[in-house]
Amino acid sequence: MSFTQDYSGSALNGAAKEEGATAGDNEDENCCICLDTFKNKKQLKCKHEFCEDCLSKSVETMGPICPLCKYVFGRIQGFQPDGKMTWKTKRTSLPGFPGCGTIVINYDMQGGRQAARHPNPSKRYSGINRDAYLPNNEEGKEVLQLLKRAFDEYLIFTIGPDNEVIWHNIHHKTSKSGGPQCFGYPDPDYLSRVREELKVNGIE
Repeated sequence: MSFTQDYSGSALNGAAKEEGATAGDNEDENCCICLDTFKNKKQLKCKHEFCEDCLSKSVETMGPICPLCKYVFGRIQGFQPDGKMTWKTKRTSLPGFPGCGTIVINYDMQGGRQAARHPNPSKRYSGINRDAYLPNNEEGKEVLQLLKRAFDEYLIFTIGPDNEVIWHNIHHKTSKSGGPQCFGYPDPDYLSRVREELKVNGIE
């Protein structure tokens, strides 16, 4: 996972000011990163405070994410290669979601040559084609739109160590049945879990 230039290096100063507040130096408090007194203290919207330099270094490593509570204060962009996301609906319902039908998502990730943002620039990688399933109810439709935003931010897939497209860290249901052990339904907590995974990646 990476992050846009607007939130790295010296550009963090402007982003932190926009998303949070600049607090005055307080000799009685310490930065939780360097454990020293604050130097040019920055406060995020989540109210956690850090030295400006410490926060900038954290952004370079983790992206625009609070080191303490994981609040996302900037735009995260992943290493996903180019591809296509489409979806359709079917009348048949998923186990645990009777009477609402199914949303079938298709991800068509064709192979190619890795770009500068990928782990091995200029090397070729192999693609994949995957289907995923959501209930066609109100919450399922909301999750679909969140997944579309995540796809547009290159967060659904990444390129693995063997130069192949693999899932990143947002779990999908790739089977209609079989339960969680088979990446399928029924799984009553799945929609809330995937919302949390999306939130960690700045999608909510």
